[in-house]
Amino acid sequence: MNRLADLALPGFFLVVLATVWASERVVREDQPPGPVRITYWEKWTGFEGEAMRKVVDDFNKSQNRIFVQLLTVSNVQNKTMLATSAGIPPDVAGIFSANVAQFVDDRAVLPLDDFCREAGIGPEDYKPVYWNAVTYRGRIWALPSTPATTALHFNTAMMRRVGLDPNRPPRTIEELSEMADRMVQRDKDGRIRVAGFLPAEPGWWNWAWGYFFGGELWDGKDRITANSPENVRAFEWVQSFPKKYGPNEVQTFRSGFGNFSSPQNAFMSEKVAMVLQGVWMYNFISMYNPKLQWAAAPFPHPADRPDLARTTIAEADVLIIPRGAKHPREAFEFIRYVNSRKGMETLCLLQRKNSPLTDVSEEFWREHPNPYIRLFDSLAASPNAVGTPKLGIWAEYSAELNNAFEEIGLLRKTPKEALDAVTARMQPKLDQYLKRLRLREQAEASR
Repeated sequence: MNRLADLALPGFFLVVLATVWASERVVREDQPPGPVRITYWEKWTGFEGEAMRKVVDDFNKSQNRIFVQLLTVSNVQNKTMLATSAGIPPDVAGIFSANVAQFVDDRAVLPLDDFCREAGIGPEDYKPVYWNAVTYRGRIWALPSTPATTALHFNTAMMRRVGLDPNRPPRTIEELSEMADRMVQRDKDGRIRVAGFLPAEPGWWNWAWGYFFGGELWDGKDRITANSPENVRAFEWVQSFPKKYGPNEVQTFRSGFGNFSSPQNAFMSEKVAMVLQGVWMYNFISMYNPKLQWAAAPFPHPADRPDLARTTIAEADVLIIPRGAKHPREAFEFIRYVNSRKGMETLCLLQRKNSPLTDVSEEFWREHPNPYIRLFDSLAASPNAVGTPKLGIWAEYSAELNNAFEEIGLLRKTPKEALDAVTARMQPKLDQYLKRLRLREQAEASR
């Protein structure tokens, strides 16, 4: 696990040891004879954490052989990695689909192929984009807990105020840009008060804009493609906003936004009329501005690329069994329960997300409070649903792309210059990383 050195800072290590000690104590201290007790580390708090707690309680009540102890753990992916390297992992950990490749390459997770085969679980049970998220190098390494897709969220009242029809949201990138320009409002000093759309808001998918223009970030084998013509075109569109509105003006405007999970969120406070957001956005609108007039639609595509209609970023929270887990078979039995229709629909209804499963009950649709849940579900089935690239060095690559996004937004570099620089920095890192994997595999094969 050659990447663990980057994580093992003394203070962080102590926090992880404290977490492990607490979980071991909860599970093992004064343990009477009875069911096998397994530890489950999960990142969620608030209503999302309570949703999973309900599923855990249901599982524990459904049988008497296994008892799941759910513990909330912040920064769960790094703490799980470090605990695994120390030989004291939890039995189950809830990480992000974007983490799977790194965990596999660092030998930190057990494959689930045999368990899935015995349980009759296969790709036919899931929407392809979510099955793809849990497989890597031809094997199954995780199963979903809750999934998500993204769509354009737009303020219908703000559209009406400028003479736009909210029943006809933008269908192309060009229409989106035109509508966004019409919705900009400035004060008497020229400062932006309201924006129609900003690619930098919320800033969670700065790396992904190329996909909406037909780009990819690597060839799936050994070549970084950050500076492909499609990606350059996407970031030229991104840069068109600070060019029109002024980079400093945009930066000043954005500095007034509140936290995402607050009434001062740019969309919920009606400072930005249209945003790219996920299925979870309904939850926060309901909490912080339930009177907001809004709707959702597929994110637009370039006018000359109708084949890219219904492009969406599809990701998932996933459950893994870390290598070294003491009770892998019992851990999988719990993961299997979560991935049953009953377990999954309980969890996704309480978290108000779509289901990753192909088998979804009519009751799920009737009871789901999100008025656009069928949209998000259908986007997951789109041929243009894309996930995070499966790269063990994704954390470094995404950081480079974020830096390039900032330079492009501040007009310090052209998109071509910024993406050429990313490619030049990341290609040698990918070459070295793949070489290291090959050498390790050769050494393991010769044992």
